[in-house]
Amino acid sequence: MGTVSILDGLERKLITDSLDAGRRADGRALDEPRKITIETGTIPKAEGSARVRLGKTEVVTGVKVNPSTPFPDTGDKGALICTAEIAPLAHPDAETGPPSEGVIELARVVDRGIRESHMIDMSKLVIQRDVSVVGVFADNAVLDDCGNLFDACSYASCAAILDAKMPTWEMVDGAPKMVEGASSELPISTIPVSVTMGRIGRHIIVDPDATEWMCMDARITITTNSDGNICALQKGGREGFSFEQLASCADTAIAVGAKIRSTIESSKQRS
Repeated sequence: MGTVSILDGLERKLITDSLDAGRRADGRALDEPRKITIETGTIPKAEGSARVRLGKTEVVTGVKVNPSTPFPDTGDKGALICTAEIAPLAHPDAETGPPSEGVIELARVVDRGIRESHMIDMSKLVIQRDVSVVGVFADNAVLDDCGNLFDACSYASCAAILDAKMPTWEMVDGAPKMVEGASSELPISTIPVSVTMGRIGRHIIVDPDATEWMCMDARITITTNSDGNICALQKGGREGFSFEQLASCADTAIAVGAKIRSTIESSKQRS
């Protein structure tokens, strides 16, 4: 255990020394995310799907669109559920069995960013009010965890939702029945983009890789919509941010998010 702590301390010193010199170990600027590539239509049996690589972090997301029973207090709206799973080969700490606290938080952060942005107009996903609605289920599978799963899963979920085709249902004898040959795109109103930033000492960096992630004092994920408005925020880590740092993170999330949004939009145009 002592050896691991020493190695962690040396790793942190190397990273902080680089940041003090105005650079990162992989050559990126402090506000520069890793290269993002998005492929859509990667799961033929899903209504929508996407494969995202954020640097060496890799996620595949499948979207299923099915009739669902509405929640008791939202019978006039469809349902959205995002899940996450980390394959055992994706990271040495990943295990099979019930999801860990970290995986639960990952799914919730992705879900909240999409839900609070109102990416999907849920009012248009009603088959019969209070009886049957359309459910959208986005399942994220992490294939390689090399840092910042929040953003990788968020981008994959959004790209898969944009790629999705929604079957048409009608009520027959009190139950939803699919209309053969009829489908449409999901009713999209905006494209949310999350930007995760980490604080290491006095420096704030965008899209921490696996090594930087281990050395962070604090992290924050800020999601903005297509209008550049903040719609969701999640903080984590041992420490916090000053007011000035939070304001800077908000500005960075808006600026970086706008560029990433163009990449997500382009993936839909290619599909």
